[in-house]
Amino acid sequence: MRQNLTSLDGTPASRLAFGTMQFGGRADFAASQAMFEASLEAGITHFDTAHLYTDGASETFLGQLIKPHREGLIIATKAAYTGGAGAANIRASAETSRKRMGIDVIDALYLHRFDPDTDMHKSFEELAKLKSEGVIRAVGISNFAAWQAVKACFIAAKFDLEISLIQPMYSAVKRQAEVEILPMAKEMGMLCAPYSPLGGGMLTGKYAKGGVGRLTEDDRYAARYRFGYMHEAAAKLSEIAAREGVHPATLAVAWAASHETNPTPIVSARSPAQLAPSLAAMQYTMSPDLYSEIAGLVPPPASATDRAEEQ
Repeated sequence: MRQNLTSLDGTPASRLAFGTMQFGGRADFAASQAMFEASLEAGITHFDTAHLYTDGASETFLGQLIKPHREGLIIATKAAYTGGAGAANIRASAETSRKRMGIDVIDALYLHRFDPDTDMHKSFEELAKLKSEGVIRAVGISNFAAWQAVKACFIAAKFDLEISLIQPMYSAVKRQAEVEILPMAKEMGMLCAPYSPLGGGMLTGKYAKGGVGRLTEDDRYAARYRFGYMHEAAAKLSEIAAREGVHPATLAVAWAASHETNPTPIVSARSPAQLAPSLAAMQYTMSPDLYSEIAGLVPPPASATDRAEEQ
């Protein structure tokens, strides 16, 4: 059965989540506050951050902003991107995150990435302890392959612990999650909250106009989205958006949210103006024909089976 993520007062998770990676970095406190308030106005109840983001400023800013609304919000953060997924590091990260945000309980704590050098029994035993102590309410995993996620589920079950969420990368130009992660999440009852539904900003169309952003400022993003077919798809998406009278970012986010497994994409931005088209996807209904048209902009990823020719 799929996990139903709710806030402390029972408010359900929103159709989209807002990611605060830019808080304290490219977005100062005033811009962060404006985006937070715009997200609330749009109906966002699910906010995502991480111990690693902007050297802690993301969590600190978010903690200040959520105070009047805490009971009705779902606050997710991540631990152990660095330092390994051992018990001590997970606990220290969780406690630091709680202090930064000024909250008693973290609604969802993710392992930020798979750690091949740490026995997962140690990781999930500690997460189970944190849950039993009331430090966290739910457990998630981020940047795990499907086989790693299933293994994690079975290990977590030894400690009477469920994995409630998974966070992969997913967009109209990065569709690998469709092969195993999205169907696995549905089968295992996890809420899937994918990040980068705009493909590092590529699907907004700004780079075709000479704009700047992660693809021009970050070597990792430049390498991730360097393929010509991705840029061609982004240009075609902008043409479709113009025809439909919708911003390309709205279509990109709505497309990612429209997968049959009902994922909850995480949207983010540097400013309220940049965020607005993504938030508009909260109210946008995508037709099956439009979904298929956008899906056709990029070849679907290969099947996971070695007998694809027999399907």
